Amino acid sequence: MQIAIVGLGRMGGNIARRLMKHGHEVLVYDAKQAAIEALARERATPASSLADLVKRLKTPRTVWVMLPAGNITEDTIRELATLLQKGDTIIDGGNTFYRDDIRRAQTLAKQGLHYVDCGTSGGVWGLERGYCMMIGGEKDVVTRLDPFFVALAPGAGTIAKTPGREGRDPRAERGYIHAGPAGAGHFVKMIHNGIEYGLMQAYAEGFDILHGKMSDALPEEERFALDLVDIAEVWRRGSVISSWLLDLTASALAASPQLSEYRGNVADSGEGRWTIEAAIEEAVPANVLSAALYARFRSRVEHSVADKLLSAMRRGFGGHVEPGGDQ
Repeated sequence: MQIAIVGLGRMGGNIARRLMKHGHEVLVYDAKQAAIEALARERATPASSLADLVKRLKTPRTVWVMLPAGNITEDTIRELATLLQKGDTIIDGGNTFYRDDIRRAQTLAKQGLHYVDCGTSGGVWGLERGYCMMIGGEKDVVTRLDPFFVALAPGAGTIAKTPGREGRDPRAERGYIHAGPAGAGHFVKMIHNGIEYGLMQAYAEGFDILHGKMSDALPEEERFALDLVDIAEVWRRGSVISSWLLDLTASALAASPQLSEYRGNVADSGEGRWTIEAAIEEAVPANVLSAALYARFRSRVEHSVADKLLSAMRRGFGGHVEPGGDQ
């Protein structure tokens, strides 16, 4: 089958490569000519513009947009809508806010265009491991595009089957689902990323506590020089908290036990914020996920106003002096 990929960054480029690896004909376009040329050397068909891309596609056309959420994706989809024809499909595989998907699907439907939102997890490892995908859109359109999703998904692999799943949609066991109508795919991916924040924060705080066991604030007999590299490794093997995130933690510590090349200034992609907003709208308590998001905000400042106010209050009610201050 034939498909076009717009946006050849870390994930878009590898999505194109994985599709070609599985025999699909892939046309590519990116604002950076070097990115186009790199894929062209790997048998992708290059396009000089969005108009040229659409012109080269056979009907019904399928264009996968893999760009950062926001104006660049919005503008690209708007331009594609002027170039495509009735029956064609636009897939957004980025981290778009699900309400934008709903709006786009309604707008494009008036032109006879189909819109599919595909929450895509796998990062830079997707070429090798495959992508976990959460898909929203019309059922018949998603079914028609299934060969693309089969190629991109990890497949069943060696993971044991979950007892009690007999008779259910087998796609979930292969690493992708049709979550529902437009917006549902990105909504599920949004919550996935919110959970990811919480898991990452739990690992980070746990290892920080282990690291702090040599603190001068502890009695000498309670200080342990714990080897974080080995602890991460042993937890990967048979532990109830093993995961891919722990695998990545172990790799990072093995490569740099002191993590000296990192500043600890942690960004957030926006999906963590949207997850908390959804929790508020639904009146669902999300204590851990909220705290994980706020911890990322906290990482970006050395001494916040909140820190100063805490010190001021402690001095006010108890005469407490900040560490290193005058006694």
